[in-house]
Order: sequence, then C-alpha cells, then structure tokens
Amino acid sequence: MTKPRVSVVLPMRNAAATIERAVRSILNSTLRELELIVIDDGSDDGSAEVVWKIPDPRLRLLKQESLGVCSAANLGTAKATAPLIARMDADDISHPTRIEKQLSLLYNSGRDLVGCRVRIIDALGQTVESMQRYERWSNSMTEPNQIAAMRFVELPIVNPTLLAKREVFELGYREGNWPEDYDLCLRAVGQGYTAAKVPEVLFDWIDSDNRLTRTDARYSPEAFDRCRKTHLLNGPLAGKNEIDLWGAGQTGKPWLRWLQAEGFTVRHIIEVSPKKIGSLIHGVPVIADTTIPLPDGTPLIIAVGTVGAREIIEANLKKKGYIPGKDAWFIC
Repeated sequence: MTKPRVSVVLPMRNAAATIERAVRSILNSTLRELELIVIDDGSDDGSAEVVWKIPDPRLRLLKQESLGVCSAANLGTAKATAPLIARMDADDISHPTRIEKQLSLLYNSGRDLVGCRVRIIDALGQTVESMQRYERWSNSMTEPNQIAAMRFVELPIVNPTLLAKREVFELGYREGNWPEDYDLCLRAVGQGYTAAKVPEVLFDWIDSDNRLTRTDARYSPEAFDRCRKTHLLNGPLAGKNEIDLWGAGQTGKPWLRWLQAEGFTVRHIIEVSPKKIGSLIHGVPVIADTTIPLPDGTPLIIAVGTVGAREIIEANLKKKGYIPGKDAWFIC
C-alpha cells in the first residue's frame, strides 16, 4: 500500500447501523493515499464484524475495552502513521472531496488545522431546525482571525471535520466534565495553532437522538460554559485584575456575578439601554456604548445574546480600535 498522506481516526461504539456508511464515505475519498483507523470502544452490537467485512487494505480496526471516546481517539492518534490526521465519527458522512480539499487548504495556507462547512441533518436526512443557528454561525467561521476571535462563543470547527498536523492531535483529548472536542480546540488555538475552514459544505453531520452530544451531560450548555470559563481564566484573563463587560441583560448579569466572584474588578458595564445607562449594577457603573474607553489592555467581555447584536457590536468596537480576539472577547 502507498504510504498514507493522511490518517483518519474514527472512534466507534455500538454503531452497527451506521458504521459501514461512515467508513465507505472515507474510503471513497478522492484522496486515495490515506489510512482509516477505526477504534472499537467495547461495542457489543456487532459493529466490529461490520467493519471486518469491508475489503480495503487501507482500513485498520483496533479494539479496546470500553474506555470512552477520548481514549479511543487518542489510541487512533498513537497508531496513525501519516504526518497529518483527520477525524471522523461513526454516524456521519464525509463527502468524496473533503479530505483532498482540506489537505490542499492546509498546505496552501500554512495553517495547522482545518475544517469545512457542514450540513446538520437528522437520521432521515431532514434539516434539524434547532441546530440551524449554530450551523449558520459555524459555517461563517472560515478565516483564522474569525475562529480565534470567536472561539469562546461556541465550537467554531465541528470536531469530526478536523484535519490537522499530527502535533495538534498529540495535545490529546482529555477526559473531564466538559466536551473534549471544545477543550482540544481551545487549547490548540490558545497555544497559537492557526485554524481555517474550506468554505464549502463537505460533511453531513448526523444529529441523531442517540448521539453523545444529545445524551451525555459532558455536552450540556452548562458543560460548555465550564470549559469556556476555564480557558478564559487560563488564557485572555490570566494575570488581569480589571475587566470591562458589555451587556447587563439576561446573559450579561450572570457573567458579571461570575467575574466578581472570581476576584476581578469590573470597571464598566457597557449598555445601549437608556434605562440602565448612568446606573450602578452590583456596584459597577453602566456607561453608554458611545463612551466606551479606548483599548488600554483591559480585556472586554461581550455578553449580549440578542440575535444580530454581535455584528453591530463588532462594528462599534472596530471604530474604537478594538480587535476581537486581542482586546475583546465574545462569549455568546
């Protein structure tokens, strides 16, 4: 077999109904110089037997006791032989040109990790309405500066679409009480690895009722919030004493309480509501968005959840000289 240019790592547990489709979608890639490593994480539904029956020398099956998705993915990384590693999940569909186009983007752009746009559908191929806002937002995040600046909003690159230099995946997925994929993304970008995305839908993300992101508490909104806050404390807020906060609504007030509980002095709360401007909230003066101070090294956290507000705030920040991802951080 030709030496693979990309190793695709696919953890699997009890996926007999979908694994053949997922495997064949990778093996049918236009990039032929790849290996696909399927890691069976203690399946008891015949998943391994399905994989064994697929005749392709590029396919490898590893088996382990039920140790979880982090252990399975890390085992795949350890056993990969290519300099680049891509991810795949057992119930998704990779389009034929996905790997080839991501490989081209990574080499031509000099980035360290790349994804692609996705289509989020259910098991019947229908649009998942509850995921449309995330799909639109994620698919809009294609450039390195966008991904770095907006990484605390949500996971900017859907994990099974990742293709990256080996060293990125060698950071390892970590077990914890939060989403391991978001944690890896925040660590990688926080350490200076640059990310981009092929601006084309090359992946069908199947949002089935039994998907881990639907059934496991590690993927709850509260778990994402724990991950987000931990990485903020260890990243942009590390060593800082003062913070500015944009937003005093339903989203902003809990963040104000959290920041104060963590020992930060919140200098100002920025607001657009005339009723709030000029008042004190938890002892913090509320100022108008027109009087926001110029950047001076104090991090600005933007906690406004209103649809469409992000774009307006970003435009205002740029007029004042703020650079999202350097001086200001969106968290929703």
